[in-house]
Amino acid sequence: MVFPEYRPRRLRQNENFRAMIRETTLVPEQMIYPLFVMPGKNRREPVPSMPGVFRLSVDQLAREGKECLELGVRSVILFGLPEKKDPMGSGAHAGDGIVQRAIRELKNKVPELTVVTDVCLCEYTDHGHCGCLVGGEVDNDTTLELLARTALSHAKAGADMVAPSDMMDGRVSEIRSALDENNFHMVPIMSYAVKYASAFYGPFRDAADCAPQFGDRRSYQMDPANSREALREATLDVDEGADILMVKPAVAYLDIIRQLRDEFDLPVAAYHVSGEYAMIKAAAEKGWIDGDRVMAETLLSIRRAGADIIITYFAKDMARLLRGG
Repeated sequence: MVFPEYRPRRLRQNENFRAMIRETTLVPEQMIYPLFVMPGKNRREPVPSMPGVFRLSVDQLAREGKECLELGVRSVILFGLPEKKDPMGSGAHAGDGIVQRAIRELKNKVPELTVVTDVCLCEYTDHGHCGCLVGGEVDNDTTLELLARTALSHAKAGADMVAPSDMMDGRVSEIRSALDENNFHMVPIMSYAVKYASAFYGPFRDAADCAPQFGDRRSYQMDPANSREALREATLDVDEGADILMVKPAVAYLDIIRQLRDEFDLPVAAYHVSGEYAMIKAAAEKGWIDGDRVMAETLLSIRRAGADIIITYFAKDMARLLRGG
């Protein structure tokens, strides 16, 4: 078909036509909203590098969860800031740890909300790395048991899903075994299967107080130059029992999201990370872009690339926009 017989603009001429043939959609249920939980009471501290994002004490979580549900955002993911840190990150798996208390609060006050938990040690270690140190290096195998204990403690507290983000080899299998052996075989694992050593994480590390105190995380997070390796990483997690595969970051790695979507039939999640969020917010505050339109276009691009689920700090804003304000 060639012009003038075929005119693509015929189906773009009004919003009803455009909506009728729209290939990619966004709904609030596809988004997960991150929450940062801190010690204390009646605390709601803004994160300076992430406008609109707050660190919340446990007693403030129910309000946030109810607002999410009212907007149609039915899932949150928890990140904890402990009162104390130590070399082994023992606060990560403590029965009365900050995330464990947060889970119980949300499941008690907002039971309809799906509570996902980040499983990692970086927020709990005094050195800021995602695993235990042996001889000054992050030791993979020593870390696995602690990650499994952490995931199990989250499940015991009532978490609906656990999401290991550490990038240690073998952690999905270790966590799956720990959950199954303790009768939590129905708790899914959303694995950070493909997590890059990205410069886009800076604002998150401010929010979660988890920047490494020395070195960096390139020995365990992926090299941004690699794409074939992403399929190897994801295949390992599928074989170990992951239920959902995640790519992090999202916008700078849309090609990787598409690769996973084409290769696997498991649900694919993407984490629209703090730096990607902060850049849009900063440019919008300067008046350089239309913040709402860029937000929507960005999230659509992640869905269009193949993500079934988007973890995003824009979840509530996007949900408001979808309902007309």
